[in-house]
Amino acid sequence: MSSQAPAHEDAHEAHHGHSHGHQAGHGTFRSYMTGFALSIVLTAIPFWLVMSGVFESPAVTAVLVMAIGAIQIVVHMVFFLHMNPRSEGGWTMMALIFTIIIVAIALSGSLWVMHHLNTNMMPMSPEMMKNMP
Repeated sequence: MSSQAPAHEDAHEAHHGHSHGHQAGHGTFRSYMTGFALSIVLTAIPFWLVMSGVFESPAVTAVLVMAIGAIQIVVHMVFFLHMNPRSEGGWTMMALIFTIIIVAIALSGSLWVMHHLNTNMMPMSPEMMKNMP
């Protein structure tokens, strides 16, 4: 018997645990409900933060909303896409790490652009307009 994995695996073998480490993770009803509950909570918290005005500083609120959004992306990937270090030989974990990096770049870039648009493009006060050449 050869020690190498076959070119393709039989679905019956993969389903009954005779796979060669390339099976995808399977979710249970409990894991789906946990992911669903976390999604609801992680959606309600930013809504509450913005609508109730908990923080005086809009910057603090924006950072918290974006952080909770990033956490929600990871929750979706883990609970609904079944990303873990065991499935697909660890490649799904690499995809999770890549996604976290891309989300961090997108969020920080968005904050940078919004800050500079606010700083450089917002209308001036009447006093500032009087001093214009």
